[in-house]
Amino acid sequence: MIRSMTGYGEAAAHRDGVHYFLEVRSLNGRYFKANIRLPEDLQGLEAELEAALRHRVSRGSITLTARCSDTSGEAAYEVNHEALTRYVEQLRRSKAVADGSVALDLAPLLTLPGVLSPPSNEEVKLDRARVAFMHLLDEAIAKLIAMREREGTDLVKELMTHHDQIVERLANIEQRVPIVVDEYQKRLHTRVQAMLTDAKILAEPADLIREVAIYADKTNIAEEIARLSGHMRQFDDLLHDTSDRPVGRTLDFLAQEMLREANTIASKSADTEIAREIVEIKSAIDKIKEQVQNAE
Repeated sequence: MIRSMTGYGEAAAHRDGVHYFLEVRSLNGRYFKANIRLPEDLQGLEAELEAALRHRVSRGSITLTARCSDTSGEAAYEVNHEALTRYVEQLRRSKAVADGSVALDLAPLLTLPGVLSPPSNEEVKLDRARVAFMHLLDEAIAKLIAMREREGTDLVKELMTHHDQIVERLANIEQRVPIVVDEYQKRLHTRVQAMLTDAKILAEPADLIREVAIYADKTNIAEEIARLSGHMRQFDDLLHDTSDRPVGRTLDFLAQEMLREANTIASKSADTEIAREIVEIKSAIDKIKEQVQNAE
């Protein structure tokens, strides 16, 4: 199934007095690239979250942002009473505090090094966050993939429009090929006859046949038409592939091969009608190359 590489998903939950929020955004990218944004005290979850992302998303630039706010009593920092007492004792020995000209305020002392320390249950907090965020990640990725699939459906319709245009133009070229050789034979016969009549010389039919055969061989584009037709069939198969395997890179490579065959046809054929058809084919291929950059 074709998926776009752009999408968004989010999820939130409230557990044991802690509010957890996680969002995932994806943009076009040639390869998988993850940018994980976590609170400082939850940086230990980065590798696990990236691995879970990589398991579900194969291509694109992914930004994962996770936040949590703890309103429970367990979020309170612990006061180091010994350190605070030591600071107070030192300040009381100062002249300004001793004579009462400066009041001793404990609040600013709490910001001094060693007075406050994080809760001792950091490991427990990390384990709870891991469980919560992994659950939320599944929910957020499911939303992101659903959005990618919706955009992928529209992308398939757009690509099939260009596919059908190429197939139609290619059929016109295939019908035109024998006509081009026949027209060349008639023009050659007319020119040769006119020249020989003026010179009063008879032309050998074998010579004309040989010249037409050389022209037909030099301008033969049957192989290129066959290869381009094969590319279009493979392109159609990939667009309607029902598996979960990513096909964006394959489509991109296939579009390059389409353009290669179209250029070869253009260089080998001097026919005006075929040239017009090739211009339209190359225009459609350029649009395909642009569109498949957004396919996973």
